[in-house]
Amino acid sequence: MKIFLKTADDVEKLRRVNLIVSAVLDACEAACKPGVSTWDLNEIADRAMKAHDATSAFLDYHGYPAVLCTSVNEVVVHGIPRRDLVLKDGDIIGVDFGCFKEGFCGDSARTFAVGKISEEARKLMDATKQALEHAIAACVVGNRLQDIGWAVQSHVEPLGYSVVRSFVGHGIGRAMHEDPPVQNYGSPGKGLRLKPGMVFALEPMINIGTFEVEVLADGWTAVTKDRKLSAHFEHSVAITENGPFVLSRA
Repeated sequence: MKIFLKTADDVEKLRRVNLIVSAVLDACEAACKPGVSTWDLNEIADRAMKAHDATSAFLDYHGYPAVLCTSVNEVVVHGIPRRDLVLKDGDIIGVDFGCFKEGFCGDSARTFAVGKISEEARKLMDATKQALEHAIAACVVGNRLQDIGWAVQSHVEPLGYSVVRSFVGHGIGRAMHEDPPVQNYGSPGKGLRLKPGMVFALEPMINIGTFEVEVLADGWTAVTKDRKLSAHFEHSVAITENGPFVLSRA
């Protein structure tokens, strides 16, 4: 495992590209209304990205066919945008986006409500978003890597939710996926020591039912095995002497 520590200049570049990611997700959020297709969202993201002179981190990554991942309801991650998948009132959709600029990658995800959603769905989204905040708070110099995963797990499991194990967060920098893998579960006090210059994409994926997932025939779309709802939030975070710096928060 090779960890690339970032310089202050690297972090500034990561901040700039992550602000582009945030702006693109803002545009997608504004468009998440009943009657809009997930392909429409992809087109909105593509235009917004190009307006910032950035390039997609997802398109053609191991053959992935879009600039967004659009994961509706029971889709955990990696849902492929489609013209025939039209959002309806009551859906929730995880939108994940990444791009490159100045040689560095930004990556973030949010789960959006479409119209009026159920209380069950709202509570899941709130718990997942809160879990990400707990994970960010654990990103301090001297903590251990598994403290981050434990922060997620210890928040959501007492609420009755499950933590996806098949997909995890990751280091990020000049490549979208760098070491180390960042699990959303773990044992406090275990794992590598956190140091200034580490940058992680933290991304809890939380399910209402079982943590088990399966990948559909397209080779990408990961769904909950029991087809119950899943939510996903992600921020890119730099570890600094002054605490966590959330690069993808505007």
